[in-house]
Amino acid sequence: MRSTENVGLMTQHFLLSSAARSLSLAKVARMSEEEARDAFRLIRWSATNGDPVCPRCQCAAVYTYKARALFKCKACNHQFSVTSGTIFASRKLPVGTYLLAIAIFVNGAKGHSALQLSRDLDVQYKTAFVLSHKLREAMASESADETLQGEVEVDGAYFGGHVRPANFKANRVDRRLAQNQTGKRSVVVIMRERNGITLPFVFKSEAQSVQTIAERVKLGSTIYADEATSWDVLHSRYLTKRINHAESYSDGEACTNMAESFFSRLRRAEFGIHHHISGRYLGAYANEMAWRENNRQVSNGEQYLMTVDLALAHPISRQWKGYWQRNGQTRI
Repeated sequence: MRSTENVGLMTQHFLLSSAARSLSLAKVARMSEEEARDAFRLIRWSATNGDPVCPRCQCAAVYTYKARALFKCKACNHQFSVTSGTIFASRKLPVGTYLLAIAIFVNGAKGHSALQLSRDLDVQYKTAFVLSHKLREAMASESADETLQGEVEVDGAYFGGHVRPANFKANRVDRRLAQNQTGKRSVVVIMRERNGITLPFVFKSEAQSVQTIAERVKLGSTIYADEATSWDVLHSRYLTKRINHAESYSDGEACTNMAESFFSRLRRAEFGIHHHISGRYLGAYANEMAWRENNRQVSNGEQYLMTVDLALAHPISRQWKGYWQRNGQTRI
């Protein structure tokens, strides 16, 4: 991931308040299309002080057009714009609309629904839905290859597969039993480094996550987990401290309160913002909440710059390009 320090050098150009260092939606909304393109250009090519670089051959010698917002590479003659080769490639909306969308999306403390975003931007729900997921994909890329060490809390929480209880008590069944469930329930397993980052993954059961934990948590780390039997195998690889939640939430030796705080954020996003999260998108929402949790102490203005930087550094999405036309890869 590129450092936010380089991105921060250009904030006075277009985004942040110099006094509060926080995001101003009004400033972003008032930006002209030319100012928005300049903002994208400065962030995307911050390493070259905003000078365009060909995304095909990485040549820094380019032509500019007065009548069109395009660049042309002098080496390979490839024409490109400020969003070519990024997650916003093949865009149809004005550049300023994408900047405003990111500002609104980041400003949502517990997330922002696609329906609300479609109303804010005056676009179709489909457009807002795909755009939101593109931003989640970009956010997830920040920690895609991260590993954890030190003190790491591990926990799981189940989502989806709700079974509505019968109207009459006599007809109700024990919904905890497998035969009375829908089979759609998934578990989000969280690995959270104390004073560090958060990594979420989605599985059908907690036991399936053990291999991923072994790959993402370095040897020599201390694992904190609850009393679930799925975590018993971790003792053979790590120093593992357990807490029995039936007796206490913290006993001075072990707790998983930081992992629980992440699930609290995800639950609030599900119930209060989205109302329902489809199982196929659960991982995307979990990664978004992990990013928000990792950067919760960063000002919303800097979060905005970071998100724009991540989106412009991210290659063309293979999951979401042509999603509604079924032109992309298999739908997630």
